[in-house]
Amino acid sequence: MDFAAALKRIDAYERLIRLDKPIGALLLLWPTLWAVWIAASGRPRPEVVVIFVMGTILMRSAGCAINDWADRDFDGKVARTRDRPLAAGEIAPKEALAVGAAFAACAFCFVLFLNWYAILLSVAALAIAAAYPFSKRFLPLPQLGLSVAFSFGIPMAFAAIRNALPWECWVLFAANACYAFAYDTEYAMVDREDDLRIGVRSSAITLGRYDVAAVMGSYVLMVGLLAWLGVALKLSWPYHVGLAIAGMMMGYHYVLIRGRSREDCFRAFRHNNWVGLAIFAGIVASYSL
Repeated sequence: MDFAAALKRIDAYERLIRLDKPIGALLLLWPTLWAVWIAASGRPRPEVVVIFVMGTILMRSAGCAINDWADRDFDGKVARTRDRPLAAGEIAPKEALAVGAAFAACAFCFVLFLNWYAILLSVAALAIAAAYPFSKRFLPLPQLGLSVAFSFGIPMAFAAIRNALPWECWVLFAANACYAFAYDTEYAMVDREDDLRIGVRSSAITLGRYDVAAVMGSYVLMVGLLAWLGVALKLSWPYHVGLAIAGMMMGYHYVLIRGRSREDCFRAFRHNNWVGLAIFAGIVASYSL
């Protein structure tokens, strides 16, 4: 293999694990860091932060490879995904599985530095992440599966730091599940026409004309749960400012998605990175006072 061919293959692997599109890793990372900071009362050990950051990035990469393998017969028929390396024939299916397994194994190596409670939860998280790509074949709301998968870093953080899963863990889990359902429904709205044509299910299809209402309702539930959590934990004013800023961003998302255009729905989905960051900044600042 010459140098140019090697670079092309490396580029294909990078796109397989979405190194060129970090939005998914950030959407997974911010809620995990919310939990790390809250579980540690604002003073997490640096090594724990590193473990969760690296584990999150590696597991997201593994999940992308597994997802593309599961969707290899569909992605070529969808405008947004037809150029993915597996769909385009740049990578063989067995290579994608090998890459996914390798990154999952690397993520598990980081988890081994945590306690047994977190290790056991990581096994459940891996099983859910592996099952999610197939849910769109059977479930009318597969985005609910992703909302659970993208929230599993929260109980893992509490398990690792407190060796327990207190009530605030589950409030945070529920809030993030609402958040993930909202942004993944926005994502599904981008592919609605293609998914209808190829027979793939999604919340955008199942909800029909109530899709925008469901997204905004999920956002409202998320903000309500997080506001209650802040009051119950006596978090100081920066937390609530961060939450208010996130709420205003969600209002902007309504402006984007109400017309249901592909471009604006995708823009709203990508903008959720800033929602997660605003809430995280509020948490960090609250504990810093």
